[in-house]
Amino acid sequence: MRILDLTSFIDVGLILCFLGICGILLNMRNILISIISIEIMFYGINFYLITISLYQDDISGQILSLFILTIAAAESAIALALIMSYFKIFRDILFDF
Repeated sequence: MRILDLTSFIDVGLILCFLGICGILLNMRNILISIISIEIMFYGINFYLITISLYQDDISGQILSLFILTIAAAESAIALALIMSYFKIFRDILFDF
């Protein structure tokens, strides 16, 4: 049986954040995938904050993580409303830069 140490949890947070960055860079035309990638980045940062907070026996990282989740939920709701409005006007959700 392998006991997970602190670096394993930090690596998971960094991998999630890296996957979010790759998703944004590789899919710049599709706004839905960009929003999902931003959410994955937020979850990676939250995972990292909670891990460090538990390791240091301090609750401030967990409180900051709760605020980040609240902001992420509001960002998703507003972005989906904007996408629906854009789709009603142009009948397409792909953006051209």
